Amino acid sequence: MNISLNKAGDLEGRLTVVVSPADYAEKVEAKLKDYRKKASIKGFRPGMVPAALVKKLYGQSALVDEINHMLGHEVSDYIKENKLNLVGEPLPAVEEADAIDWEKDTEFTFHYDLGFHGDFTVDLAKIKAINSYEIKADKKEIEETIENLKKQFGDQTHPDAVEDRDLVFGTFTQGDWVEKSAIPMHAINDKSKKVFIGAKKDDTLKFAIDKVFVDAKALALATGKKEDEVADLKGEVSFVVEDITRQVPSELNVAFFDKVLGAGKATDEKSFREQVETIVTENYKREAEYLLRIDAEKAILDAVKIDLPEKFLRTWLIRINEGKFTAEQIDQDFDNVKKDMRWNLIKNEIAEKFDVKVEYPEVVEKAKDMVRAQFGGYLSSNEPGIEEMIEKIAMGYLSDKSKSDNFMNLYNQAFADKVSAAIVANVPHKVTKIDVDKFKEIAAAL
Repeated sequence: MNISLNKAGDLEGRLTVVVSPADYAEKVEAKLKDYRKKASIKGFRPGMVPAALVKKLYGQSALVDEINHMLGHEVSDYIKENKLNLVGEPLPAVEEADAIDWEKDTEFTFHYDLGFHGDFTVDLAKIKAINSYEIKADKKEIEETIENLKKQFGDQTHPDAVEDRDLVFGTFTQGDWVEKSAIPMHAINDKSKKVFIGAKKDDTLKFAIDKVFVDAKALALATGKKEDEVADLKGEVSFVVEDITRQVPSELNVAFFDKVLGAGKATDEKSFREQVETIVTENYKREAEYLLRIDAEKAILDAVKIDLPEKFLRTWLIRINEGKFTAEQIDQDFDNVKKDMRWNLIKNEIAEKFDVKVEYPEVVEKAKDMVRAQFGGYLSSNEPGIEEMIEKIAMGYLSDKSKSDNFMNLYNQAFADKVSAAIVANVPHKVTKIDVDKFKEIAAAL
């Protein structure tokens, strides 16, 4: 097999692959022998079909399959071995491929159009220094934070009857389907809350399952099913209330201090408030870091110039979208496409330089955090079975075969977070002290 690259300038080129009989004949023959063993053709015993007939029936498809298989591997290996700086993917030359006569030709030539990005380097130390903000929390922020903490770390009570904002545990039943569930009242639409409000333990509630939840995602979380499956959930179900959980704001006492800070970290209100102030300051530090990430991304994009094969990219975008977008529509958003491509190239360069990697357990934790966020403040890890339920839902989300991008979406989030952390740790920045209101003003202007 002969592979050659003809570059038309620095940003575009054509890869030519010539396949001769010596490359494929033996493998195609092996395929046909295998077909002969398995072929079931009327008038012949299994395994006794004449080789000539098998070749006539299956020869061309075996040839096409084998050559396509070889091409995929050979082109990929050539790109890796030669470290080609590709953007997009190799585009097969369709007209030349359509002109091949698979019945008569024995030597086949294939062409692939390629797009390359220009050489670039990312030196974070040479990026122009950007602003990093240090925020001092005021008394108002401290008081608001304490009130929120009292709600967040409030006591889990088990009242006699359901009220709005409660978490209702129970079991769904509809025919043969039985499913234990935890339903946060915020997942129920306002019109249907009257079905739940006032319900007591052991009560059996009946309602149309496809009518009471705010959206498909809420229904999926409540039933343990995947989002693409909940459309099949219709009609009346029974729901037996087994427990009711309610968050009651905590009092300012040592038990509350221990919940928030850890045992023994604060023994009185004064020391608790001091530590809360530290926590609030740390929270604003994270917000300031997020703003720093955004500013750093802008500064890096401004500093790192990367030439892109615009003509190739337009063709590639039209081809991969299979006619969903016209050339005019692609032109309208082309600047953003180029920006995203440049940033992805820069991120990958930074990741390689700082050895950024994402392990599977980190993706699982991302999924579990997503589930916790969906339930809001209703879940407490102290409640029996809560962590198991969270992990079950998270693993179901990651393993959903109908949405194979679930895992990659969370993987990419974790990867982007790690790259951002590397940027923040290494890009030059100057610290400016500002108050909360000024910081909010700056953040709102983004």
